[in-house]
Amino acid sequence: MSEGRTTSEPEIPVTIAMSSGLLFKQEQQGYGPAFKFVEALKAVNAELTKHYPDSEELFKVKLIDDSSSSDFLKDRISEHGLGELITLLPVTEDQLVNELKRNKTHLYLSDEPNRLKVQEALNKGVAAAIMFTPTNIITESENQLRVAFDGDAVLFSNESELVFQSGLHNYLKHEEQNVKIPMKEGPFKGFLEVLIKLQKKLHNRGLYKKCPIRTYLVTSRGAGCDGYRALNTLRTWGLEIDEAVFVGGANKGPTLQRIKPHIFFDDQQCHVGAALEVGTVACLVPYQTNNK
Repeated sequence: MSEGRTTSEPEIPVTIAMSSGLLFKQEQQGYGPAFKFVEALKAVNAELTKHYPDSEELFKVKLIDDSSSSDFLKDRISEHGLGELITLLPVTEDQLVNELKRNKTHLYLSDEPNRLKVQEALNKGVAAAIMFTPTNIITESENQLRVAFDGDAVLFSNESELVFQSGLHNYLKHEEQNVKIPMKEGPFKGFLEVLIKLQKKLHNRGLYKKCPIRTYLVTSRGAGCDGYRALNTLRTWGLEIDEAVFVGGANKGPTLQRIKPHIFFDDQQCHVGAALEVGTVACLVPYQTNNK
């Protein structure tokens, strides 16, 4: 829970909206890249309900429905016992972002054809990303939701990333000079925040080692001042991430192969590609230049 929040805040669902094709494929009754992610959300809900039977603070998934596939989606949702988790969101493309805002959406996942809608959602303050599919999806557990985030331009603003574009020396000097100054928040800070809030509720019931939610920071920052600044920023926000990995500009693939997250968010296509190569479902966060 971040600074400024109180325990008296009303409990609301953690709402995740996604393109329906990311979950179910009509062709050959197949599954999309988000299927295992959604199964993990269901498992977390079951654990939360066990300890907090009256709580509304559960994951809710809204599938974007264009009406042509409604019957197919309803059948698949029922077939997999996902009726309590998933509802359909019938909405026209031009009204999509307004509906995301109206539904207090914490995360919007789209496929490649809707890139402009992802950008529009980000511009309106909704965490949004384009999901890509690896050839062979590899995850560690169906009962523990594992979410991995890049740092700059995802959890944090892209201020430091812009400095890096002027050269490594300038970047390292900038981070050293600002090492104790927290970075501004990025588009996915709010989503990490709600994940950690749910974690804390489960920790209050004695679930630490067996907590069904685990969060990761996988960043190109190094372990020096730039890495310390990332950790200091999270600490200032009151957010304790489970594991932080500083790859220092190296390939993120081996780290993701070890972690085996259900989903990984990054703002650079090269890191998304490295994730896909090791079987990780990866999402591109197109942090637009004129909003950085």
